[in-house]
Amino acid sequence: MSTLTILLILLTAVALLLFMVLKLKISAFISLLVTAIYVGIAAGMPLREVLTAIEEGMAGTLGFVATVVGLGAIFGQILESSGGAESLAHHLIRSFGIRRAPWAMTLTGFLVAIPVFFDVGFIILVPIVYALSRDSKRSLLYYAIPLLAGLAVTHSFIPPTPGPVAVADIINAQLGWVILLGAILGIPVAIIAGPLFGRHIAKKIHLDPPPETESSGVESDRNALPSFRLILAMIFIPLLLILLNTVTTLAVSKGWVSKTLWTDLLEFVGHPFSALIIATLAAIYFLGIRRGMKKEQILELSTRALGPAGIIILITGAGGVLKQMMTASGMGEAIAVSMAGSAMPPILLAWLLAAAVRVTQGSATVAMITAAGLIAPVILHLEMSDPQRALVVIAISSGATLLSHVNDSGFWLVGKYLGMNERQTLQSWTVMESLIAVSGLLLTLGASLFFT
Repeated sequence: MSTLTILLILLTAVALLLFMVLKLKISAFISLLVTAIYVGIAAGMPLREVLTAIEEGMAGTLGFVATVVGLGAIFGQILESSGGAESLAHHLIRSFGIRRAPWAMTLTGFLVAIPVFFDVGFIILVPIVYALSRDSKRSLLYYAIPLLAGLAVTHSFIPPTPGPVAVADIINAQLGWVILLGAILGIPVAIIAGPLFGRHIAKKIHLDPPPETESSGVESDRNALPSFRLILAMIFIPLLLILLNTVTTLAVSKGWVSKTLWTDLLEFVGHPFSALIIATLAAIYFLGIRRGMKKEQILELSTRALGPAGIIILITGAGGVLKQMMTASGMGEAIAVSMAGSAMPPILLAWLLAAAVRVTQGSATVAMITAAGLIAPVILHLEMSDPQRALVVIAISSGATLLSHVNDSGFWLVGKYLGMNERQTLQSWTVMESLIAVSGLLLTLGASLFFT
């Protein structure tokens, strides 16, 4: 199969996906499956092999993703319902002081988005932004943009949030490396798009907070919130355990330590399954049972959490089918051979794929999963290391944040809660998202020089 033929199949596949999602308004899950079938047939695969690839791609992906995303959703729901996000925000604002509150809001968003979905974290914390703006007489954007940047960066860069978990599984990247490199690169990205850009745009657009209500103050219900240390411990339990697994596995593989019962135990408790089970049970006990939640309430919260998680799991499974179709048809290997003599780094190609889908159809999740499905077979044949694969995950996540505009639900959510018109939202939120995308790409390309 010639490179031109492969390129034509890929371009028409993406066009078909966008047509189904945008014009026909068909679910992304169905659209991805149909696109994968089209790729298989166009590549000349026998129809029976196309069906086999669907089954293998779905099964191979969901075995990992369904467990991690499901547990992560329950963990986040318990933390959210206990008031953990507010607890973090209150403590950090007290610690940083009102003058450095934008930095506190960035850090709050960065930590809260690890277990909590982006939109939920924003809705929970936006009253604190209102109160800060009201007290300081500054534009809402002075505090809102740092919060949004912290939420957006972590939501895209750091597992166990669903996006990077799904991409990491599809391209076979270790979550420990994604967490480590996502945090290292995510911090400067959040600073650039958050406090630095927030200070600038707040001078251009002054937004007044809505009228004060009884429950909008920073001081509201503070005594009922869990302690800052407890929330921090809950958030870092899964992260530290997964990182411990990565370090132990690396040490054993390099021969730095001998493989023993203890190393096996550390790898077991640090596996994402074990780490999230431990973290979720700890959250249920310390944030639920010990704080007076009834068992029926905990069960209801757990069930509620699995609703949005189920959608992400199915879309990710469809992305796995696309990856399997690319592999089974031989297209992934052909692209890898073609790229071997090309000057374009895989990181840049991954970013461009995610950015193209993101800008045209709006959903960051669909953009990430589509790009991962297309690039995964290429990475397989390029024999990339674990850190290099993790950087590809971050590149895809960065590209999937580019140019959020009117086809993205986040655009309207932020505009509504901050009282902005479309032009103001484009000038603030859209530019912030694009700063995350571009600075994320540049830092990822820079970091790749250390892992050649």
